[in-house]
Formats: sequence, structure tokens, C-alpha cells
Amino acid sequence: MRLFIPATLSMLETLLEGGEMPVRSATAFAATPALVESYAQGDAEEIAHVAFLEAARASLRLLGGEIDSGAAHGAHPYRRVVVSVDVPDAEAEPRPDLDTAVVRLTRGTVSMEEVAAVHVDLAGAVDLVRDAVEAVDRADLGDEDAELTVGDALDMELAWYDAVELPFLLTLL
Repeated sequence: MRLFIPATLSMLETLLEGGEMPVRSATAFAATPALVESYAQGDAEEIAHVAFLEAARASLRLLGGEIDSGAAHGAHPYRRVVVSVDVPDAEAEPRPDLDTAVVRLTRGTVSMEEVAAVHVDLAGAVDLVRDAVEAVDRADLGDEDAELTVGDALDMELAWYDAVELPFLLTLL
């Protein structure tokens, strides 16, 4: 099963240094049967993109937590990251009680060998991401202006990198 794991650059550094990355609360996003069922139209790729966007939104929350705790990436604190991984279906349990795209990984980490791709914001998105990090909690509580701010960041496409490019990506940022 292809999972989209919300992450941060600090988490990518952990992946590169140790060969595995923690998955916060063992939570990831995927094109679950419940997500597929909730769409009357759309092919598999479009539905997977919905799950991907949920992971990108969750990355905003992770960034906010790192910034609040002082653990944010020193040079690039405002870059969303989504890590695409492939795991056996049995290791991802759908959690429709949380949301239609949410899955719970049966373990707390993923390995470098499972990484299919890494997606990271480009420099042009930093200001929008900074604003979205500050607004995401208000957006979740129904603030329409905050939702527009978060939407502006989510409209920015993340750049795609193959897993083998990870060392170079982190060096060149």
C-alpha cells in the first residue's frame, strides 16, 4: 500500500542519518476504501492526490509543533515534507473514525528501503507555509479566513524527489 507520511526536514535528516524515520503517532494517509467510496468520480491517481494533500496539511501541524518546541530545522523551518512509502497492506490499518484517508501504521517507523519518493516545498512557498502554520489550528476550528490562508499553501505543489536523491536534497537546500 502506498502511504503518504507527513514529515519535516528534521525528520528527513533523521531518516538519512539512521536509515529510518519516526512516524508521528503512527499516522499516515492513503487512498483507503473509505476515501475511494466517498468520491463518485475520479481515478485512482486523483484520489491518491487527495490523501497526499491531507498529509501536506498534517505537515503544517508538525512544523508548528517543531517551531513551538524549538526543534525546527535551523535553516529551513517552513518547508512542508511528505514522504511516500510502500508498505504491506497488513501494516496499515484504516482509521475512518479519524478521517477517510487516515491510516495507522502498525509500527512507529519506516525505513529508507520503503521510501518511494520525497516531496518538499520549494523556496517560493516559504512565506505561504509560514502563514499557514500560524493559521492551521484556526482553520481546523472553522475560521474561514484561516482556511483560505491554509488553502493558499496547499495550492503550492511540493517538488518531487526520488529516494536516492535525499542526500543531495538535504545538502543543497
